[in-house]
Amino acid sequence: MEATYYRDWHLAKDDTEFRITELEFAMLRALEAFVRWVASADEIVGLSELKHSEHLILHVIRMQNRPKSGATIARLLNRDDLPNIQYSLRKLESSGYIKKLKEEGTKNHNYSVTQVGKKLTDDYAELRREIFIKQLKNIADFDTRVEDATNLLSLLTGIYEECSRTSSTLNRLNRSNRQS
Repeated sequence: MEATYYRDWHLAKDDTEFRITELEFAMLRALEAFVRWVASADEIVGLSELKHSEHLILHVIRMQNRPKSGATIARLLNRDDLPNIQYSLRKLESSGYIKKLKEEGTKNHNYSVTQVGKKLTDDYAELRREIFIKQLKNIADFDTRVEDATNLLSLLTGIYEECSRTSSTLNRLNRSNRQS
């Protein structure tokens, strides 16, 4: 008699639900692996005191080699916790990795990387090339596959955002209904 193995996800009752549950589980594992990789690389290049979110903020500020506001950083990282981002910005500034620039004629500030921040992000990029990117060369048709995956994840991000808004509305309605 041949044994049959299967996954019994409580989140999945049909093939579509099973596939999306598998994808969500894969995204969680990929995120955790990414966080571990970044922490490991940061140890090597001298950024070990940074939390993962601070590492991401530093690289976002460096993107396109132009200054970014706190709101722009939040938007690019799809975050809505601006006070936490501002705390991270102060920490990055006090560490000497970024500098605060006041916009002329406004109360607004932008942030750019310092020479120290530039060197450390360059060192990380080089290590990433040597260790991570090199591994990707072994994956058949990688460029097309990663582009498709990126497009799918962007689409799913929008759907998750819409569902988050919808569920927030439903939660409010359910809470007020219980109180009556």
